[in-house]
Amino acid sequence: MLSHKKSLDILKKTNALLEGHFVLSSGLHSSKYIQCAKLLSYPHLAEKICRSLAKKIKKKFKKFDLILAPAMGGIIIGYEIGKILRKETIFCERVKGKFVLRRGFKINKKSKVLIIEDVITTGKSSLECEKLIKKSKASNVGFASIIDRSSKKTLKIKKKIISHMKINVPTFKKNQLPNNLKSIPITTPGSRNIK
Repeated sequence: MLSHKKSLDILKKTNALLEGHFVLSSGLHSSKYIQCAKLLSYPHLAEKICRSLAKKIKKKFKKFDLILAPAMGGIIIGYEIGKILRKETIFCERVKGKFVLRRGFKINKKSKVLIIEDVITTGKSSLECEKLIKKSKASNVGFASIIDRSSKKTLKIKKKIISHMKINVPTFKKNQLPNNLKSIPITTPGSRNIK
């Protein structure tokens, strides 16, 4: 498995670890943003991280049938983990602001589903995916991500998250910004509100 330091080096080398003033998909503000799309634009480096995450998933989740990933961020990670673990992998996408299954994808009744994301901060997207699993009368075995940047204060998921690495970066509500963040122009990099 890759060490935390080597993983951070890969994130920096691929320019996936950004600094500034970001409004995350959750609506929270942060001084750091992990742009996994930049990491994934270097497949030979991303593969190392995906293999490390796949080992952790295999150890924790002995049996599951399907991987569900939210678009956009989870699609490639879900695909890579599915390839490594030889699992069917599908994704959901937003239509009028809500996640739906399209393209002929379905979740079979009573199947065991693992949700895979790129980055989890609050878990809001993952919990939206979980609703699709419940609606299909299937079960969610758990959550996995490349980066877990959640905190007890922000996380809405009650189950344990299996992640390649945990990064502790403070997040703030709009009305509680520290002065150093207030002085930096805002960037909104997430895909949740793209029309």
